[in-house]
Amino acid sequence: MSTVGILASDGSNRQKVVLTATLFMGLAHIIYFRQYLKGAIYALLEVIFIIFIPTIVRRISSLIILGEPQPDLPIMQRDNSMFMLIDGVITIIIIAIFFVIYYLSVKDATHEYHDYCINHGEYKSNRSSFANLLGKAFPVVGLAPSIGLVVFFVLVPLLFSAAVAFTNYASPGHIPPGNTVDWVGSENFTSLFGGSSEWTSAFIRVAIWTLTWATAATVTCYFGGLLMAVVLHESKILIKPFFRTIFILPYAVPAVVSMLVWQNLLNGTFGIINRTLIEIGVMSTPIPWLSDASLVKFVVVAINLWAGFPYFMLLSMGTMTAISADVYEAAKIDGASKFQVFRRISLPLVLYQTMPLIIMSFTHNVNNFGAIFFLTGGGPTAADSTTSGAGATDILVTWIYKLTINLQQYKYAAVIAVLIFVVLAPFAIWNFSRTKSYREGEL
Repeated sequence: MSTVGILASDGSNRQKVVLTATLFMGLAHIIYFRQYLKGAIYALLEVIFIIFIPTIVRRISSLIILGEPQPDLPIMQRDNSMFMLIDGVITIIIIAIFFVIYYLSVKDATHEYHDYCINHGEYKSNRSSFANLLGKAFPVVGLAPSIGLVVFFVLVPLLFSAAVAFTNYASPGHIPPGNTVDWVGSENFTSLFGGSSEWTSAFIRVAIWTLTWATAATVTCYFGGLLMAVVLHESKILIKPFFRTIFILPYAVPAVVSMLVWQNLLNGTFGIINRTLIEIGVMSTPIPWLSDASLVKFVVVAINLWAGFPYFMLLSMGTMTAISADVYEAAKIDGASKFQVFRRISLPLVLYQTMPLIIMSFTHNVNNFGAIFFLTGGGPTAADSTTSGAGATDILVTWIYKLTINLQQYKYAAVIAVLIFVVLAPFAIWNFSRTKSYREGEL
């Protein structure tokens, strides 16, 4: 069995197969295993990639330089650095996908050689080989649309944002297409984390308030919802469904509408709350609900509690309803008080079922744009607001909005976005993986 194109079936030619498959995609399938259709498909992919190499090289080169200043040309004919950046990111992802397929083709060739050795040198028929390819490719083909959407609508924006953080994409001197953008390395990170006193103080202030806000909003909504669930579950009121409906209404109404209504109600000059309190003689001067830097933080947490506790109330009531009545009956027979029943039975079981949702709620509140922006607009102003644009109640995500829409400081916005992802994603995954419900595979 030393004829050209015939391999030994004792495994001694494995390196030969790997080398041939590495030299050109699908070559080993055609030469050694007579799998012409599968080999042709693999080879066609590499041929297409080779045809587009000049385009790939051009886009990678554009990604490296991000265009050159061309003041003599009309603005719309100049190099657009952002288009070059996004094209370069997409090109890199396509290259990565190609090499993954290349690796899989080599791995498939070694697998075919393994089957060839097991079958003592017998080839698979082209029909059998193609049927096997279709069987293996079916899950990939089925998942391909979802994977494509994730890649181009999640991965590409993430990589693009991360790349912008290392450029000087900001007003006034580097806004395409009028001007080009340059790579500046870690300069933006240095400036935000210690290079500029105003930007650094603004970042620290906003970051601390973001964590404080997320913690307070999550804790108050959770325990507020849990408290109302316990009251409704334990009470003997005949019209409990009516109260459940009333409490759900704040959650049912869109948050944008609720926050805008509260913004008008709490207006320091014309708000109906202040006017009512003054009219009935409770106070003589209006309370600055949304204009006092300290008071407004308590106000946003309280309003968020009003809008967010029904969600956890529903979750807690559902969990408590699922607890067997025999458990409560046994506790009462043993002489446990209602508080002891709640502390030893209801609370642990509810926490067990809802802990993953608490973690997700915390990550949601870190990025809870609507609760802050539509109620306070990030205000009132702070000492560094003139430079940074960050108000007293701005959280990181609302600050990013202002940096991009108002100040056009895209470089700093990208740095903050990268920071949120780097800190929040591992935190959420780590906390979620440590929950008992995750380890036991129950939610």
